[in-house]
Amino acid sequence: MKVVIRTDASIQIGSGHVMRCLALAQAWQNTLGQPIFIMANSVPALEERLKSEAMEVVQLTTKAGSSDDAKETAALAHQFEASWVVVDGYHFSAEYQKIIKDSGLRLLFIDDYGHAEHYYADFVLNQNISADEQWYQHREPYSQLLLGTRYTLLRREFWQWRGWQRTVPPIAKKVLVTLGGADPDNVTLKVIQALQLVEVEELEAVVVVGGSNPHYESLEMAVQDSRFPIRLQRNVTNMPELMAWADVAISAGGSTCWELAFMRLPSILLVLAENQRAIAEKLATLSQTVNLGWHQNIKSQNIPDRLSILLQSAEERTKLIEVSQQMVDGEGVSRIIKSLDASSLKLRPVREEDCELIWHWTNDPVIRSVSFSSEYIPWKDHVQWFTSKLGDRNCVFYIALNQDDVPIGQVRYEIRNQEATISLGLAEPFRGRGYGSRIMLLICQKIEQDAAIKKIHAYAKPNNLASINVFLKSGFQNTGETIVKGQPALHLIKNL
Repeated sequence: MKVVIRTDASIQIGSGHVMRCLALAQAWQNTLGQPIFIMANSVPALEERLKSEAMEVVQLTTKAGSSDDAKETAALAHQFEASWVVVDGYHFSAEYQKIIKDSGLRLLFIDDYGHAEHYYADFVLNQNISADEQWYQHREPYSQLLLGTRYTLLRREFWQWRGWQRTVPPIAKKVLVTLGGADPDNVTLKVIQALQLVEVEELEAVVVVGGSNPHYESLEMAVQDSRFPIRLQRNVTNMPELMAWADVAISAGGSTCWELAFMRLPSILLVLAENQRAIAEKLATLSQTVNLGWHQNIKSQNIPDRLSILLQSAEERTKLIEVSQQMVDGEGVSRIIKSLDASSLKLRPVREEDCELIWHWTNDPVIRSVSFSSEYIPWKDHVQWFTSKLGDRNCVFYIALNQDDVPIGQVRYEIRNQEATISLGLAEPFRGRGYGSRIMLLICQKIEQDAAIKKIHAYAKPNNLASINVFLKSGFQNTGETIVKGQPALHLIKNL
């Protein structure tokens, strides 16, 4: 499965849109197929980064964000036979989305503050803690929302740091400065100058700048004149290592906030762009960060004074870390991929001609071994059972199909007294690939549409770990052991 990603980068735009799209592309590359970036404006260093990770990059010839841009992007997506188009940028409008959708493509639209007048995308993703469903009232009935830090886009280099715990020194001495990929106003220089006023012994700093930063030479001179060691690093690919090294960060209020939260790094935020304001203010309200506000309003002594307090207070840094631990778990990009992939699956009602297919699936040795009746099922008995299920009004029975309309499994539930009991089985070639969780997501969504059903039950043998994990990931709770057909079983329940 291919995905086309339409985004841009420049001194004015910055590099944040491309870098968070890279996180999605890496996860897609790992699980589903080939990502293709389509760009009208780009930065050579970012293009090199994408190509170094086996991402294809295509340059547009039209004006960025225009209707011609949308038409060319749609044409390229069809040419590449892409399953999805991902669009990320503030210059992409409601009309842009509509053109993509009208061309018959599936669309994920990445947003930060509800800038479009209307949303036509299949999914709208806003990973920010300030995300508000009210911003997306004007959307199509089919448009689904993925809102909040549960969906944080973290790049591949962060994945191995899940579960890492930070040590808090009594006095912090290591400072990381990262103010975005472009920083057109050269706020980084202002921070370097402010660091010279901090009175902490053995202080050292790393200053990270992006490939689109136009002030590199002035920053080099400032670093050379520093009264304590400062390393200036450009186009880094080891950001989590630098965040693990540091005790405190000074950052812009953009997507880097979620990386800092994931790495449990206490931070001081400067607002460099209007779209960062809500994020910084919300994080400060939650006591997850120190927000100094709009960079032009910060007085020369504000940064060193506030930094000095944070460096010398292990208690305050510990409090910031404790809040961060609840915010970003590192599974966001996986949740997004599963949501997109699940939407490419379909459920159709079981038909009479499915009888033999389901018989073969049911008699698979693995299926029999985890069933409560493990003996082989003769054809005659299966036909009788199958016919009874088709005629039962309280039995809802589906075949799951993949994006190529290939049957991959069966799922059914039976309704009794406002409660449903569910069972799921996958064909052998499709096991161990995450399809179980995606089918369960779809069937639970269908059950939840029936207001009369208040609870879903599921049963699994204690050694059937694959099924148990599917149910747990889908929001079921393990209520303990019971007996089914004379055998021990775990009883899992999902309340609606």
